[in-house]
Amino acid sequence: VPDTNCSWQPGFSILNPADPCSSNPCKNNGRCENRGSSFSCLCPEPYAGTTCEKVKNMCLEKHCHGGDCLITLTPPYFQCRCNHPYKKPDCQRASSPCRPNPCKNGGICIRHRIRSKFTCKCPEPFSGRFCEIGPDDCYEKASSKYRGSVNQAVNGKTCLHWNSHILLDYPINAFMEDADSYGIGEHNFCRNPDEDEKPWCYVRKSHKVEWDFCDVSPCSGTDSSTDPPGSNEIFKTCGQPEIQRPLKRIYGGAKTTAGKHPWVASLQIKTSKRNTHFCGGVLIKACWVLTAGHCIEQPAENLQVALGKQNLKKREHQEQIFDVEEIIVHYKYREKDGVPHNDIALLKLKPVDGHCAVETKYVKTACLPHFFFPIGTDCFISGWGMTERDEESHQLLDANVKLISQKKCNAPRAYDHILDESMFCAGNLRRPRADSCQGDSGGPLTCVENGSYYVYGLVSWGDGCGLKNKPGVYTQVTTFLSWIKSKIQSESRSLH
Repeated sequence: VPDTNCSWQPGFSILNPADPCSSNPCKNNGRCENRGSSFSCLCPEPYAGTTCEKVKNMCLEKHCHGGDCLITLTPPYFQCRCNHPYKKPDCQRASSPCRPNPCKNGGICIRHRIRSKFTCKCPEPFSGRFCEIGPDDCYEKASSKYRGSVNQAVNGKTCLHWNSHILLDYPINAFMEDADSYGIGEHNFCRNPDEDEKPWCYVRKSHKVEWDFCDVSPCSGTDSSTDPPGSNEIFKTCGQPEIQRPLKRIYGGAKTTAGKHPWVASLQIKTSKRNTHFCGGVLIKACWVLTAGHCIEQPAENLQVALGKQNLKKREHQEQIFDVEEIIVHYKYREKDGVPHNDIALLKLKPVDGHCAVETKYVKTACLPHFFFPIGTDCFISGWGMTERDEESHQLLDANVKLISQKKCNAPRAYDHILDESMFCAGNLRRPRADSCQGDSGGPLTCVENGSYYVYGLVSWGDGCGLKNKPGVYTQVTTFLSWIKSKIQSESRSLH
């Protein structure tokens, strides 16, 4: 760890590593209790987990026969949502399905032989189970903005409610952070939070949960609007995504939504066909990307950097692509017994039409940290790395990892004193879950302070992927702040 006696720049607070509760790691109004070098969270109902990040399944012993048990944030923290014609409170009794007529907009209710079954015959142009969907309920080309009421998949199945107890372990549900910004809540309407081709939802199929696209039509004569690039290279702020906090494919991670990690860069090798992603990086200034030194095996003319990317297999309206003008690997970078030391490098982007990266919703810079985060802090990794199926993802993914003390990481059963001051590790020693793998090398580990994301580490190396006592190892960015600043300043003052 760097010498803490150095002078700190004004305007940045130094977190107190002796008080793990100083930044209150407990979420959802949990109360932090100091346990010496660690902490515990007292969670209000219905939350649980190390940092009150989970919602308890209050439906485990509840039976909603002809309906679904939904989780709520008010007592008693669950409710039975009855499918028509079943009745509250436990959806066990059914009334006559067609009396009164449940069909809207002049629809005709037709009873089936089974007492609880019925069909609404809808007049043009209405559709839906109850003829409730009108002709204006459609999605624009930018289908992530869809806020209509369609709740049926193309396979005819009714969508599960986003707050169904069945979805608590799924990455996208009513209780994920900023759910309301994606139009997700206590309903079962189709949405598109991860910017797929069109709105979708989760459905139950043969006792399993699957997702499927929805039976919703595109609006006629519409086109998606793109973010117009500006001309100003000065990024107003750092570490401030417009979409606050993420929604699998970093090992143990989850598919993200566009704009959550707007500083993540894809380093690519130019080829005659499709460029090949080989490492991650992080935008820290308009013309500068930080990455791992071990990623640099090609000359600058063979590389491109893609910013604003979500799906590597698609050309996306928000992407910004740059050639690399110069590569600067740290002068002390070396490998010893296969382990990279001082594993950091800078890429200078080649301007296009006189400017480098332009700040948009999807392209922003991460902040450089002038302080240390406490052990146990929840941080975030993101990239296009290895999945549980040992293949790279084309979709940007993210995961949560905790900072681990150097003492624990250097213990004999872990990395046995291999880590030096240029490294730290993060993850979970006992229960390996989220981890970063080969495809994420050079990508950022970011931690949050006062709502801003700081690039605290760069994915460097690890023993395997998601293994017990072998968490991911990261370059300690704070160690190299002076080097980063001096190189950028030197280049900005040079003639080229």
